[in-house]
Amino acid sequence: MPVSLDRIDVALLRELELDASRPNVELARTVGLSPAATLNRVRRLREAGVLRRLSAQLDAKEAGFPLQVYVAATLAEHDEAAHRRFRSAVRGIPNVIAADWVTGETDALLQVVARDVDELQRVLLLLASRGGAQRLTTLLRLEELKPPSPLPIQPERAGRR
Repeated sequence: MPVSLDRIDVALLRELELDASRPNVELARTVGLSPAATLNRVRRLREAGVLRRLSAQLDAKEAGFPLQVYVAATLAEHDEAAHRRFRSAVRGIPNVIAADWVTGETDALLQVVARDVDELQRVLLLLASRGGAQRLTTLLRLEELKPPSPLPIQPERAGRR
């Protein structure tokens, strides 16, 4: 069930999405609360599951991973055991930095980083051999079209479906 968010919650979430490394005192000043109240709000948002984690956004290329690839995976089997097998394989491959089950002609969409083509090929082989992928379609990421953006939440609509 979605959590009801007021304008302060929305302001906090926006600020955290823009820069989560800010000290609590600065965040409090920005949203107009005391540091203690801000800390309590952030804690409540975390406990409610709205705020999953605070993290740094790394540049894959600058960090030594010039190959960034989207991989569309189609499984050979479509039962619970096959899904568990694939999930386990994906979670065990550090080069897979994001993955989602999807609908359509493919079963899963993965975001993969690699230092070179040989490393990418090893990842693809693991997805097929350990994961049970029957077909893997790779899409080479050329350039960021739009950076990750904050959720378009609004206080008057927050918490409603």
